[in-house]
Amino acid sequence: MSGNDIVQRLAQLDTPAVSDALDRLDQPGRVIHLRRLTTENRIAGRVLTVKLGTGEALSGPLRHLCTAAVEAAGPGDVLVIEQRSGIDAAGWGGILSNGAKARGIEGVICDGPVRDVDESRDLDFPVFAERATPTTARGRIVEEAFNEPVTVGDHTVSPGDYVLADGSGICFLAQDRAEEI
Repeated sequence: MSGNDIVQRLAQLDTPAVSDALDRLDQPGRVIHLRRLTTENRIAGRVLTVKLGTGEALSGPLRHLCTAAVEAAGPGDVLVIEQRSGIDAAGWGGILSNGAKARGIEGVICDGPVRDVDESRDLDFPVFAERATPTTARGRIVEEAFNEPVTVGDHTVSPGDYVLADGSGICFLAQDRAEEI
């Protein structure tokens, strides 16, 4: 089964059904501490990851957080961001939502705070996050990694995994087990 087929099948389900399948197969992947902040839309797709923190930026020219992920992603993709630096600074915002919406990205899941929630809501762009903050990331946090494994809650999420998120929570499916789940 192709990745697009898995995404299409996921989009027809809800997280309680996927959570039940994860239970039956004794698989991790449920995340309940993040909430839907911007739309009532469910999101399903393949994962691209970004890790934010207080360390050194990616090698090369300094980039705005998450722009490489937005440029690399498209329809069927969901950006998953780890912003667990302990600093109250947004891991996602309105400029990024505008770019992501234009590229057809399905939505964003940020384990940390986000900002410009009203702007993302006006765009009808799905953003799931821990909470909202007005605080910019500029000068506070940097992008440490792109498309490498990240941690969301107590779960490791890898690029190419699959995700379904709705009002009940978030379920991640490991790429190598997605079809079975």
